Amino acid sequence: MNGKVAVITGAAAGLGLASARRFLEEGASVVITDVSEEALGRAIARLDAGPALTSVIAGASDPDDVNRVVSTALTRYGRLDVWVNNAGITRDATMRKMLIEDFDAVIDVHVRGTWLGMRAAADVMRDSGGGSIINMSSISGKVGNAGQTNYSAAKAAIVGMTKAAAKEVGFAGVRVNAIQPGVINTAMIDAMPDAVKQERLRDIPLGRFGEPEEVADVVLFLASDLSRYLTGTVIEVSGGRGI
Repeated sequence: MNGKVAVITGAAAGLGLASARRFLEEGASVVITDVSEEALGRAIARLDAGPALTSVIAGASDPDDVNRVVSTALTRYGRLDVWVNNAGITRDATMRKMLIEDFDAVIDVHVRGTWLGMRAAADVMRDSGGGSIINMSSISGKVGNAGQTNYSAAKAAIVGMTKAAAKEVGFAGVRVNAIQPGVINTAMIDAMPDAVKQERLRDIPLGRFGEPEEVADVVLFLASDLSRYLTGTVIEVSGGRGI
């Protein structure tokens, strides 16, 4: 990743933060985004990467914010090689209890946000000779989770968008791939009731939850030339859940 420039959305914590750290370790310059200035400040302090790291307060589903992130990467580092659509939210409830606003909010961030990120990144990468776009789906988009009809729908949509986009921009050397993490030890999982955690654990052949670093390693693989002949793929990082 030496000399490459990457953008990671929703990177103030969790999988995004772990991916940013991994990229920096491998010599990349990184732009991280989040909607929280406070959270971004904590991330910058934790990563402690100096001029190789830049943060932008931005919402993934706001086209003006997305364009501003692109401009920041180009102005600060002069290029854009990798874009990771990682930003996401949950608004869990059963269908009977789910508010329309909560359904729309999840679709907006995940589906619209991923599409905007892909479009903006691909526009730059097509003209510069190629690049790698990585979309964070979820194993929930494959197997579904009760209480997450909005989230599961959004994460399934990301798979379809990934494959369609890969067909559109492959001719220009732009690769588009997706990752489907399973149950990973993040703040989102910490908030899960113990009974639900145990139910999820029984579905995992490897018998444990994953770590953010294990997902970040796959993000790094897809961002690097090690995956130069992969596009339109979906990699499950789930310990075997959903096979």
